Amino acid sequence: MEQPGVRLNKYLSEAGVCSRREADRLLEAGRITVDGETAVMGQRILPGQQVFFDGELVGEKERPVLLLVNKPAGIVCTTAEFKGEKNIVDMVHYPVRLYPVGRLDKESEGLILMTNQGDLMNKILRPGNAHEKEYLVEVNRPVTAEFLEALRRGVPMLGTVTAPCQAEKTGPKSFRMILTQGLNRQIRRMCEYFDYRVVALKRVRVMNFVVDGIVSGSYREATEAEMKELIRLLADSDGRPYRERNRKNETDGRRQGKYGK
Repeated sequence: MEQPGVRLNKYLSEAGVCSRREADRLLEAGRITVDGETAVMGQRILPGQQVFFDGELVGEKERPVLLLVNKPAGIVCTTAEFKGEKNIVDMVHYPVRLYPVGRLDKESEGLILMTNQGDLMNKILRPGNAHEKEYLVEVNRPVTAEFLEALRRGVPMLGTVTAPCQAEKTGPKSFRMILTQGLNRQIRRMCEYFDYRVVALKRVRVMNFVVDGIVSGSYREATEAEMKELIRLLADSDGRPYRERNRKNETDGRRQGKYGK
């Protein structure tokens, strides 16, 4: 028999507060209360109960928002507050509580999406969906064809092998890269594996959203046409091609070292 009520992490996600995963972290931190009592993991919300996040009542769903933000270097992509760190939520200072969809490391710049739609965030971030993210990368020494081909094939890191990607030269020490993964500091780690150091890194596209026309440190809302295309892309993705490619790439990667040797 189904239990009454709605799981608290789902309640928070559907209310636009955060993703379900982030909701679990907020619960562990004791930042959620229900009817004046600190909430617990797995708790279910019944009709008439009041849920508070950091002392603020979580009410009816707010207007759905999706922002395209051009993050400058030096800004951290987290909702947490760290002494001496500039937070992207505080930088945007939007009147509705928003959360970054994924992250860009502090040293990187460029496009990051922010939303109050927890379910939308989950679908975009789901690893198996293999959504494209495009970057412009500048490194400390000349880019060679051998280096780019090695990046395309996949690089051992963090206990796995990166999925095949696109990489093309744009200058003597720069290249364009399109990833379908979001491993921690992925591009920097991939370059370091071949003794390259990233000097500058800018994300210029996430799926169908581009940073063009957005001044560094500012943002704009997604257009109706962009949202329709996003929904189409999310509906079309099931993750199988990415998982199949990654399994094959992991096998190939175990058989070779740097540059396939």
